[in-house]
Parts: sequence; C-alpha cells; structure tokens
Amino acid sequence: MPEEDQLRAQCYWLLARLLACAPDQEFLDQIAGLKGDETDLGRAINALAGAARGAPVSALEEEHFNLFVGVGHGELVPYASYYLTGFLHEKPLANLRLDMSRLGIARAVGVVEPEDNISSLCEMMAGMIMGDFGEPADLPTQRAFFDRHIGSWAPRFFEDLEAARNAAFYMPVGTIGRLFMVVESEAFKMAA
Repeated sequence: MPEEDQLRAQCYWLLARLLACAPDQEFLDQIAGLKGDETDLGRAINALAGAARGAPVSALEEEHFNLFVGVGHGELVPYASYYLTGFLHEKPLANLRLDMSRLGIARAVGVVEPEDNISSLCEMMAGMIMGDFGEPADLPTQRAFFDRHIGSWAPRFFEDLEAARNAAFYMPVGTIGRLFMVVESEAFKMAA
C-alpha cells in the first residue's frame, strides 16, 4: 500500500478516535509525540501535540462532553443528517446505511449512536483505505463515499469545531479536520 494511503488512513483514524471520546492518558501521550512539518496541516498537528502535553484527562472529558454530548445536546451536533437537514435520523442516514450495506460495512456491536456521526464516518474511510472491510476500496469508491457522506458537510463541522466556544484542546482537532478535508477533496479531484 502506498505511503500516502497509509498516512490518509492514519489521519482519519486520529480524527475518528478523538471525536468518538476524550483521549485517555495513553492516547494523550501518543498525541504529545506527534511531529508535524511546516505545512498548515503540520502546524495544526504540532498545536495538537502541544495541547496534549500536560493536559488533564478529566478536563478533556469535560470538554468533549460540552462539545459533543451536553445536557440535551452538545455545543456541536456531529451528524451528517443534522448538518444537511437540521434534524437527526434523516435521509442522509438512510443513504449511508444503504451504502454501508453495499460496501459490506456493518455497524459495530454495542454502538447506539447513528452511523452518520463524524467519528464513525472517519473510521469507515480509514477502513475502506486499509481494507478493513475486505479488499481496500478503489479511489472511485472512496471518492463517491467521501463526496456523498463526508465532503458534503464535514468541512463546515470542522470549521465550527475550530470556532466552538468550549474548544481548547479540540480547536486544533478542528483545524486538522478542516485542512485534511481540503487535502482529500483536492486529491480526489486530481485523481479523476
């Protein structure tokens, strides 16, 4: 597998893991060791690594709760259906479930959240790249999935995360996500 595909999958996995739940100490230590380059994305990775150094897990749990869970709901509602229609459990979720079935992607046992949350979608993209659902998906399949289920709304979500009132540690996560969405979109266009 080409190195760029491995790096893409790793970026999707990083976003998936950070958005699913607050990092524990072991994951925070791994994040603190990340090294970015001089690109905008690299600087955002360095900012995240810096934010991870010495960050108390309890504060990150509270930040994650305030951003994504909340009482009623968090500051952000990280679901495609919500961003595209203003409501949860709408047509974007039904379309995703059809595509998941067609691609051989099953909902994880014990997961109660709708599949169109940003964390699950990033996890699905990483799995498609790495072949976790069988053979690695070809670029046209990845692009179709990205365009239909991620590219249509995730850039706005990541911009909102960057600007969220309750985001401190998660602000560079928003920056990484926003910049990575641009990279992915441009790469898919060039590959067409």
